This record gives sequence, C-alpha cells and structure tokens, in this order.
Amino acid sequence: MTARPRTRLDRVRASLGIAQLALQQIEDDLTADDLDAPELAAILRELQEDIDVPGGLFPSLAQLVSIAARRAEQFEPYRDGVAFRSLHEAAALITDNAGQRMTWAARALTPQGDDT
Repeated sequence: MTARPRTRLDRVRASLGIAQLALQQIEDDLTADDLDAPELAAILRELQEDIDVPGGLFPSLAQLVSIAARRAEQFEPYRDGVAFRSLHEAAALITDNAGQRMTWAARALTPQGDDT
C-alpha cells in the first residue's frame, strides 16, 4: 500500500499546526505569574522586531497575505477585485495598525528601556 502524497493544503495545515503550537507557548509565557512589565515589553518587541526573522512576526504575516493577494489578482483580472483588494488591505492593516500598536504598547510599558 502506497501512501498518498501530501497535498499543498495538507502542508499548509501542518505548518499552521506548528505555528499554533509556537503561539501557544508564547501565550503560556505571557500568562506566567512572574511576568513583569519590562519582560512583557521585551516579548512585544520580539513579536514586532524579531532579529531572526527579517521584520518580525507582523511584517512576515503581512508579506504572506500580500503574496496571497498577488496570486488572487491572477485569478480575477477582469472581475471586481474584491478578493485581492481585501487581501492587500488586510496586509496593510497588519503592518501599519497592529505592528505600530505593538511598538507603542512596548514603549508604554518601559519608556526608558527601548533597548531591552
């Protein structure tokens, strides 16, 4: 009996499962009883400006959504463009709104500690 090859959707689901496990670990750290304001600010900065991932979590997520938008443009060139426009707007909101608000929150928690 041969195993069926994994489909693209199977791979996406597996990757999302891994990402959800990683985010659950971060959530567990955020709910720890001994978490203080400077450490919370540092975690927020990591989510926004992670040095291992160019740009951090939010810009990476926005890039993923932008790629989906560009792909959607190929499927609806003569339609109303609702799908790709919505995706481009979502990417902009992730970067401009969510990311900036994370930065503001981190600065509010440790205004003098921006280098932590």
